[in-house]
Amino acid sequence: MNLTGKLLIAMPGIGDPRFEHSVIFLCSHSDEGAMGLIINKVAPDVQLKNLLAQLEIPVTDAAQGAQAIRFGGPVETQRGFVLHSQEYESRIKSLRVPPRYGMTATLDVLEDIAQGNGPEQLLIMLGYAGWGPGQLEAEIIANGWLTTESTDALIFDTEDGEKWGAALGSLGIDPLSLSASAGTA
Repeated sequence: MNLTGKLLIAMPGIGDPRFEHSVIFLCSHSDEGAMGLIINKVAPDVQLKNLLAQLEIPVTDAAQGAQAIRFGGPVETQRGFVLHSQEYESRIKSLRVPPRYGMTATLDVLEDIAQGNGPEQLLIMLGYAGWGPGQLEAEIIANGWLTTESTDALIFDTEDGEKWGAALGSLGIDPLSLSASAGTA
């Protein structure tokens, strides 16, 4: 099973408040583990314009300075990640994520964004979610996560507060019908 490029949807009762109602884009998934970015949780009081100022990156009028920064996950919360559309490629290194996305974690992407030359579509996160070998698979089997296909509409166009319900809706599931406990028949 390779879930790279898919979305994880947190089930009710996941047991970790950091992941409650989370939607996570999986940047990589293999036998060695998984790495993903929470795409629907805004980091409180952090905006791109403030981050750029802190990093002393000059901003042009073309920059998307008012964009919110998201909480990408509990690992390395001081490290930045940009999930973006595939037309952008960093001068240093971008990770291509099938089917049509990229993820860049180098400073040059922020410099390009500040100059209005960044990706057409993007989300900026601090931190990431990570799993060791077999850990994510075990959490899925334990009813912690559902998976669905990633779409531009879900990732970039849906309001953060609506992404969890919209991701469930893409599977034909009404969030009100979910239970926090699993059973056996």
